[in-house]
Amino acid sequence: MNPFVDLFRSLARRVDEKRRVVICTVVGAHGSTPQSAGATMLVHEDMSTEGTLGGGCVEAEVRKQAFTLLQRNQSELLTFQLDHDYGWDDGLICGGTMRVAVMPVNAPEESRPFLAAADALERREAATAPLRVNHDGQLEEYRLSIERPARLIIAGAGHVGAAVAPLAVDLDFEVTVIDDRAEFVNADRLPPPIRPVLGDIERTLRAQPIDAGTFVVIVTRGHNRDEQALHAVIDSAAGYIGMIGSRRKVKLIFDDLVAMGVDRAKLERVRAPIGLSIGAVTVPEIAVSIMSQLIEVRRREKPTRVEGPFAVAAGKASP
Repeated sequence: MNPFVDLFRSLARRVDEKRRVVICTVVGAHGSTPQSAGATMLVHEDMSTEGTLGGGCVEAEVRKQAFTLLQRNQSELLTFQLDHDYGWDDGLICGGTMRVAVMPVNAPEESRPFLAAADALERREAATAPLRVNHDGQLEEYRLSIERPARLIIAGAGHVGAAVAPLAVDLDFEVTVIDDRAEFVNADRLPPPIRPVLGDIERTLRAQPIDAGTFVVIVTRGHNRDEQALHAVIDSAAGYIGMIGSRRKVKLIFDDLVAMGVDRAKLERVRAPIGLSIGAVTVPEIAVSIMSQLIEVRRREKPTRVEGPFAVAAGKASP
């Protein structure tokens, strides 16, 4: 589950219970910093925290200043230069600059946008939440944008597919696993939120909605089924297609598909053998290598996490 869901629901719950809470979000990060824009932490009235801004001295200082602002019921934009001032405890001096928006949330109308964002994320949709702070005598708004989870389709529910699926869930992928064996693809073996689908692998793959945000991992139980699965998705708009197998097996499958009329240029985008080359041997290691490659592809272009600041009139509702 997206970590923002728990943070936002916790924030709303504290407000409902009339307990004080402040949300702290990195809205700007330049140079070398422990976290990028969008990192978020809650500070509660007992000074406990949820989430993280990267740990270390900066997080401790944000926590301290946020707690003081919470007592005063004030918002503020904090700026930290990550030099010797914040590197004394471990010798780690990042050299970058971080700006952190600190906003107490007191009333249901203030927590409502965060609750709506949590609802959207649970529906596997993108979400936006407003962050309002006073800065240089003006009220400014930043907008925290949280991307919708990427979709992962795993063809094959054998040992590798079953190991990849829960790991992908933890990494905020929406996971579907397809297999033609009922004893392998079921809710007992692949529990929610994983979506197990029983059916002919090739036909079921062809029926799936696949767009540029979809990742396809082909790890079936044999050469023929891998070939059929790849044939089913090679013309799709999938942002990633990977197939397990030795280089010899991959070449044989590619040659077969070319003989069937598939443009060889389309096969060049297939990651095969699948996964990053980390010397993986065991099934869990192979699953890690596959997910590492998916993360590498997914994060090639980092999404804009925070927009702003936008000047707003005091008391004006967010658009």
